[in-house]
Amino acid sequence: MKKVLAIVVLTMAIVFSSVLISAPIINNSIAKKTANELVDLPLPNSTEFIESIYKAGKLVGNGNGMQYFGAILIRSELSLDELKKYYLEFADSEWKFIVENQIDTDVRIIEHAMLTFKTDIDGNNYYIVYSWGNNNTIFHEFDIRGH
Repeated sequence: MKKVLAIVVLTMAIVFSSVLISAPIINNSIAKKTANELVDLPLPNSTEFIESIYKAGKLVGNGNGMQYFGAILIRSELSLDELKKYYLEFADSEWKFIVENQIDTDVRIIEHAMLTFKTDIDGNNYYIVYSWGNNNTIFHEFDIRGH
């Protein structure tokens, strides 16, 4: 009986450890998928893709909760309003494909973590296009970055 109990406890410990180890990996992949959705969109005319970034964790606001952020940096001859109108056609919610001016490498939308673009931003024709992703699995509960 002691052997059976030891095997059950060991199995549960292995399963729980596996979930704790895999949760950040899975959550990062969801954030990356959020960025890849942006990368896969066709660019408007006179616009160049520069780079993409993503992050998972508690990124904005108060309380607990895992958030998934993906963004692309673009350079465009189009105005901010023209870009907003273009990306609005692809959005299925208010949390998708948001466009803002990008004045330096820091992503200022993120409050609780540091996220920066690698590209030096020189000029006023750089824009960030970003989205918030979601995850309907239990892995967000086991990732310490969301708490």
